[in-house]
Amino acid sequence: MASHFTPIPEALEAFKQNKFLMVLDDEGRENEADLICAAENITQEQMAFLVRYSSGYVCAPVSNSVADRIDLPLMREMNVKSSRDDRHGTAYTITCDFADGTTTGISAHDRALTCRKLADAATKPSDFLKPGHIVPLRAVDGGVLQRDGHTEAAVDLCKLSGKAPVGVICELVRDEDGLMMRLDDCIKMKQQFGIDIITIEQLKDYLLQNQQSQ
Repeated sequence: MASHFTPIPEALEAFKQNKFLMVLDDEGRENEADLICAAENITQEQMAFLVRYSSGYVCAPVSNSVADRIDLPLMREMNVKSSRDDRHGTAYTITCDFADGTTTGISAHDRALTCRKLADAATKPSDFLKPGHIVPLRAVDGGVLQRDGHTEAAVDLCKLSGKAPVGVICELVRDEDGLMMRLDDCIKMKQQFGIDIITIEQLKDYLLQNQQSQ
């Protein structure tokens, strides 16, 4: 099955061209595939495609510096009466919409605009409505070498591609039954749409090799 995975250097070239990647995590973790792209240039058409083939719960992984700049506090730090956190330690922040140029915030146009503005270094906290329809996720500063999640993979891919450290991700689901896509499903999607597949383990190995060569 290894031949179905795209080498990281090739995947990064596709990512630089604003293309989606399918990113798989470990079978012993979430065992799911996320569709991921950079936020800074995401189009309305890409957002519509993402929603069409996913759970529709669109998240925007961001670096801590971006989250701090826009004032996106973690949900678990807010006054919520719950004794249980997300089982994988996903760092959900308050949700948001970009205020200027959006209507309800849920359309493909509005969600794409919000994601682009999250990646825009000129935006400030008052530019966003909170809560909203995009779910930012804080990535740990060490990336996938610190936490092997899709959140960190998205931000690492953005950094490696020379883009703002803000991604757009959503879990892929199957049309026929709504269950999570696994590798076989991703291979079919690659054949249909030409979207490259990588794993978080590949990305970790690539980063480690680059560290050792420096």
